[in-house]
Amino acid sequence: MFHSLQMAPHTTRPRGRRQSVPASRQFASALQRAYLRAVHVLAIDQGTSSTKALVVAPAGDILALAEVAVHPKIVDGGGVEQDPEELWASILTAGRQAVAHAAVPINAVGLANQGETILAWDRSSGAPLSTALSWQDRRATEVCERLRPQAESLRALTGLPLDPYFAAPKIAWLRAHVTRDGVCTTTDTWLLHRLTGAFVTDAATASRTLLMDLSSGRWSPRACSVFGVDPESLPTITGCAEAIGETSAFGATAPVAGHAVDQQAALFAQACFDRGEAKCTYGTGAFLLATTGAQPTRSGAGLATCVAWRLGGETTYCLDGQVYTVGAAVNWLQRIGVINDPSDLDSSEGDSSHRSDVVFVPALAGLAAPFWRPAARGSFVGLSLATQRGDLIRAVIDGIAAQVAWLARAAGDDLGRPLSRLRVDGGLTRSRVLMQTQADLLQIPIEVSASPHATALGVAALARLGVGGAKTPAEAVGRRAAVVTYEPHLSSDEAAARLRRWHDVATATMVL
Repeated sequence: MFHSLQMAPHTTRPRGRRQSVPASRQFASALQRAYLRAVHVLAIDQGTSSTKALVVAPAGDILALAEVAVHPKIVDGGGVEQDPEELWASILTAGRQAVAHAAVPINAVGLANQGETILAWDRSSGAPLSTALSWQDRRATEVCERLRPQAESLRALTGLPLDPYFAAPKIAWLRAHVTRDGVCTTTDTWLLHRLTGAFVTDAATASRTLLMDLSSGRWSPRACSVFGVDPESLPTITGCAEAIGETSAFGATAPVAGHAVDQQAALFAQACFDRGEAKCTYGTGAFLLATTGAQPTRSGAGLATCVAWRLGGETTYCLDGQVYTVGAAVNWLQRIGVINDPSDLDSSEGDSSHRSDVVFVPALAGLAAPFWRPAARGSFVGLSLATQRGDLIRAVIDGIAAQVAWLARAAGDDLGRPLSRLRVDGGLTRSRVLMQTQADLLQIPIEVSASPHATALGVAALARLGVGGAKTPAEAVGRRAAVVTYEPHLSSDEAAARLRRWHDVATATMVL
């Protein structure tokens, strides 16, 4: 059941008890009670354009779902901002609605976050001191250009390229242009503080900041110095399935025990536990992650290397690649009147039988992996007086699938073997044309998840592990099934030719 709701900013903090990490005796009894009965999890996916809250049963069944829209604001200079209080209000509204509709006791809470979105806030009051700078915000490009001589040493230390996508450049920009007061963290730390009083972030989110030493799993004094960040002002880094405190924000008091970046949570939900297993989520952007195992694989092909999850002190790593504007590109087509609705992607004009020489590069917010060109801009190439509406629709589909295909190729290069299949989730997986095009360009099967809510299901599984409701990741994830599998229809030669054509156009776009 979907609920499109809006709520005025809510500034009253629900009752929450400040806790230390790991879980203190003050809520050990709550954990024991959760262990002794079937664990129902309230899983919250706080995303770019909406917050989803799911009540998930022990077997992974979704008992209730509520969704509340949030509204990123585009500002001059490449900025994308969000209202922190709107994010907070959306969590309360969606969570309470889901709990009310499920009508079962909630034994644990999990929270997935946007990853690289940051804000400044006051630790004493919990009040925001700035807007939230979205992961899409490009204003920190100036910071990255100034620090370019440090790029290779930072990549060796953190596993990440120097790009305004990540948190640390945005923190440095915010400190220089907005405020130096309070602490500056990713949004998960602020939201978890409001829920529980804890001052924490998980290892996967910390690995997305450009401030964490990938080898030690701790904040790096060297990286912090480069960006002018005091390590003492940063939150404690925890595991992803670790109880950090209690909240009564959604009714009866329950432990908060699962927390991770949205994309890593989806990787977990897709049961990509072994080296070489990969998933791609098609949401506002597209995010391809491939598990590399207990040792980080330093990318030589332009991908980010980061933590997939940390469980019980054991860390699993992944390779990560991004397309910044996927759902956002479809929304842009709708906004300018090319399509009326995202379902138009599967109209006759978007169908695979409709083909022209028009090529689209989805760089509406710059190009991410494996190119890392924040100044690149989106483009249509090959327009003529004969170009029709359908040519543009089809070009957008092909452009999205082509950039994801380049990410998959880069992951295969780093892993030492091509991907054998790709598990996918997210709203745009409903487009049969996009999914078939993806299979054609990748030349491997595309397995579409039976649920589009992999992020929430992943953080639910982590929370279940965190309170002892499951003993292994596989048990925590439960049943996983593909609703449909797309096999490639194109020949390998034709797929390669299309990818070369797209890459040539993308390369030209980078120098415009």
